[in-house]
Amino acid sequence: MTTLTWIIVIAVAAVVLWLVATYNRLVSLKNRAAEGWSDIDVQLKRRYDLIPNLVQAVKGYAKHEDAVFTKVTEARTRAMGAQGVADKGAAENMLTGALKSLFAVAESYPDLKASANFLKLQDELSDTENKVQAARRFYNSMVRDLNTLIETFPSNVVANLFKFQKREFFEVGGEAERQAPQVNF
Repeated sequence: MTTLTWIIVIAVAAVVLWLVATYNRLVSLKNRAAEGWSDIDVQLKRRYDLIPNLVQAVKGYAKHEDAVFTKVTEARTRAMGAQGVADKGAAENMLTGALKSLFAVAESYPDLKASANFLKLQDELSDTENKVQAARRFYNSMVRDLNTLIETFPSNVVANLFKFQKREFFEVGGEAERQAPQVNF
């Protein structure tokens, strides 16, 4: 074989290796983003499971606050049924606002704030909020890396060839919604 033939073989091999490496990187990022979304989903489900117990604990002390309980229940139901990243983000914002109202009601009842059951639920919700935030950061960083690879040249050629799609970030609304529900009394 001539030198030119070897150069062509090496160049083709390099291109094939690059294609395989880029494809594998795209698949890896896509799967890590899916894992991140799954982590968010697990933590949100944990949050949804805590809310009815929290509502019941507050109801025991604040029976006349039906509007707040209804608002929390409706927001929880909407969040549980939300589909897609953007819809889930909006529903979570609504739920966070409803929880803030619930905790504002709880502020008016010193016996409730001292209740061991309420304090335990408060701690669990705070822990869950922290885990949701960590899962959201992981997911969004994987989405950022995936979207960057899909949009930048020359990896966008491979992404388009194999129909990789950009993903949405899991965003929260305005600055007020960016705050976790205040659960420290």
